[in-house]
Amino acid sequence: MNLDNVYKRLLDQLKTGVLLLDENLRPSYLNLAAEALFEISGKQAPKMVLGDVLLDAQEDIDEIRQALINQTSFTKHEATFRLPTGKSITVDYTINFIEESGHPQILMEVNSLYYSQRISKDEAILSTQATTRELVRGLAHEIKNPLGGIRGAAQLLADELPNEELTDYTNVIIEEADRLRNLVDRLVGAKKLPVMKLVNIHEVLERVTSLIEAEENNKTIELVKDYDPSIPSFMGDPEQLIQAILNIVRNAVQAMDSPAVDHDLGKILLRTRIARQVTIGNTLHRLVVRVEIEDNGPGIPAQITDTLFYPMISGRAEGSGLGLSIAQSIINQHGGIIECNSEPGSTIFSITIPLSDGNQD
Repeated sequence: MNLDNVYKRLLDQLKTGVLLLDENLRPSYLNLAAEALFEISGKQAPKMVLGDVLLDAQEDIDEIRQALINQTSFTKHEATFRLPTGKSITVDYTINFIEESGHPQILMEVNSLYYSQRISKDEAILSTQATTRELVRGLAHEIKNPLGGIRGAAQLLADELPNEELTDYTNVIIEEADRLRNLVDRLVGAKKLPVMKLVNIHEVLERVTSLIEAEENNKTIELVKDYDPSIPSFMGDPEQLIQAILNIVRNAVQAMDSPAVDHDLGKILLRTRIARQVTIGNTLHRLVVRVEIEDNGPGIPAQITDTLFYPMISGRAEGSGLGLSIAQSIINQHGGIIECNSEPGSTIFSITIPLSDGNQD
């Protein structure tokens, strides 16, 4: 294998963005992390100068040019750049002067603070979900044992009662014991492991939308689809994925009933995209599928945002608070994660599922 290809593959494994700038501050090379961060391709970059990549950043560009002239290095923290796409990013970056075959160049290393924050957030979500699941399973075991005894005793008592009218009371005990057992089973979630087979995410979404349309045929809710048809199939349990996504979409539908909604038409957007070099928890995945469910409802109350995926947490008085917890558990079993960003008029649930194994070529 060509040594240059080996170096390129090594650089493409990094989460740190690496740019090589020539004496005119024109990007001659970007690794995959830099392409993703600055949202430009390696083929597109050599046709641009740094000012085309980092808009309104003349002060930073002047400092980089001065480092090139003086053959010096420096590091800058929490620099905010605006990209041609309109997006803003906050980064730490280091500038190093190098010379290759008599040509002065700048090696720019860029660390996105967003990725650092996201990794910490993902790890917290996954850790909390795992801890909560174990606590709930332990609690469920402690509740179901006495419930079984109460139900059995009520059945025996019903057989001994001299007056059949009195069995109404034992029936209440049996029915309530069954109701509590069902609630505990829902808290614990699916008992069976996912049955993995090749899944097309769009078939899953089409099934979800057909169910929602059948349930909500009398309501003014518009379902909008924005699919990327290039997304390949992946290994997953289609029934469990349908359940997870259906729980989220149903929540979005129910949000439209809020008195805080100030429009007549509820809109739910289902969007699919491919993303590269994505970290879930502490595992890097070269390729993931991202499903976004966005609604124009009132948003999620700020006081429950951090505990949204806990069981029994709901923004609605009549809600059970189990749907999102179960959905998160299902997606976790697929190696993925669900995240949420919400503000009045726009709530986005992002489901990220690996299409390849962590750190896989």
